[in-house]
Amino acid sequence: MNNLDKEKKAEEIVQRGIISQILPDKKDFKNKLVKDKLRFYIGADPTSTALHLSHAKNYMLLEEFRQLGHEVIVLIGDFTARIGDPTDKGSARVQLSKEDVEKNVVDWVKQIKPLLNFDDKDNPAKIMYNSAWLSKLTMEDVVELASNTTVQQMLERDMFEKRMKENKPIFLHEFMYPLMQGYDSVAMDVDVELCGTDQIFNALMGRTLLKKLKNKDKFVVAVNLMENPVTGELMSKSRGTGIFLNFSAKEMYGAIMSQSDEMIKVFLINNTRVPLQEIEEIMKAENPRDAKMRTAFEVVKVFRGDKEAKEAQDDFIAKFQTKEVPDNLEEINLGKDEAELFEILKAGLSNLSNSDIRRLVDQGAIKIDGEEKKDIKEVIDISSGVVVKAGKKNWFKTVG
Repeated sequence: MNNLDKEKKAEEIVQRGIISQILPDKKDFKNKLVKDKLRFYIGADPTSTALHLSHAKNYMLLEEFRQLGHEVIVLIGDFTARIGDPTDKGSARVQLSKEDVEKNVVDWVKQIKPLLNFDDKDNPAKIMYNSAWLSKLTMEDVVELASNTTVQQMLERDMFEKRMKENKPIFLHEFMYPLMQGYDSVAMDVDVELCGTDQIFNALMGRTLLKKLKNKDKFVVAVNLMENPVTGELMSKSRGTGIFLNFSAKEMYGAIMSQSDEMIKVFLINNTRVPLQEIEEIMKAENPRDAKMRTAFEVVKVFRGDKEAKEAQDDFIAKFQTKEVPDNLEEINLGKDEAELFEILKAGLSNLSNSDIRRLVDQGAIKIDGEEKKDIKEVIDISSGVVVKAGKKNWFKTVG
């Protein structure tokens, strides 16, 4: 790729709307993006088994930087996950055991690998684990590291200020988190850290440590968090909300179709590479459902390919657009990610007795998302919502 093509691609990346802030200087960053080979990284703590679309857009962006010729690192915070990031928390996050973290890491790596090219002959993406250096720090090392910041600086974090005002405790180990994350930049000797806007404080800590310990400057590229532009709601792995990468193509398609209309443009910008001009045309659709269907197809295509995206769309059309499923279904919230079939039916068919519900199951009259169910004790995944048909006329759906 020549410099002219690099300039064009770099401009597209920076202007798409995924990047929220570039520190300390956007112009200098864009210049180095074209002329230098930079070492990028993004880190995440494996605090659950699943990643969602907001995580995915970060790895998609990292892959674009790799395609420009830069070195990219996916950092798994297997050590920092055991400390617990206090970001946006009104109280200390529960610390995970080593066994919990190791279990989560396996699933995370599986979900990350399709999003970046780890097999490129000349410039493969890399996976690193911060336990490789953080677990080797001695008490002397930690004390010396801590001498590079102050309590006052730590208390500048919004969540700490909020807790102080509310007279809630701030635990000492929580001060260690930004220090440890900051040291990741030093250990990997990076040029750029990609992070969410909620991680800017930690990323700047890394910039400070890198400058003090290696006299090297680091760019911080902060990306948006894909919040709902009306409600401000965020996808969250810790709350179990969002559209997750371990969903099947049909689950992902259906989950996107169940999102509010204001999320259409958010998904198109962050989770596809449909040109911005074409996105504006999609948004002009007379019926928002048409725009949402195009969005669901494009997003699923990125993660599951054309064939599965088409099958998911055809399945949706068969169920909903042919009016097999009535509009305005009653919504049932069980407050969990999975439940036995009987529990689901009991919640949605409260007018029927237990024996009537069992009779419907035995007769093969129960369908979940169009699939017949005959085991009343089968555990059903309802994390993304399911449509239930009981007999000829009874319909309802579960919501998270």
